[in-house]
Amino acid sequence: MAQHKGLVNTVELGRAIRRKREEAGLSLRDVANETQVSASTLSRIENGTGKPDADNIARLTAWLEMPIERVMSGRKQGDGSPDAVVYFPQEPTPSIVEAHLRADRNLTPETARALSELFRVAYAQFSQPGAATKERDKRK
Repeated sequence: MAQHKGLVNTVELGRAIRRKREEAGLSLRDVANETQVSASTLSRIENGTGKPDADNIARLTAWLEMPIERVMSGRKQGDGSPDAVVYFPQEPTPSIVEAHLRADRNLTPETARALSELFRVAYAQFSQPGAATKERDKRK
């Protein structure tokens, strides 16, 4: 896991906010209205310069449908113990895969990020809601 200062991984949080916002075609103001977190705070978090308070972290991780543990760290980084991969079953598959790739100690952060983006593109191209059901129905 990438080194970061403090207990909140603002880089992780900012990247997730920006990705969801851009995929949904939302502006910072749109997200601010949905989350009750100011647009200026969102901008600082997305840029990795903001230090969100506990209420904002809770609001944003709920909006992202992301486990709060994904952006919180209660132990010192670099202590040699493996990082847990935390996710909820309702999280999108690309987010779960990304968490696993980032936790893989054989990958650099840059490689994990690149593989994650490749997976997101492939998943978006090849996944089709209900495709398995349609295929089954065709065979009957």
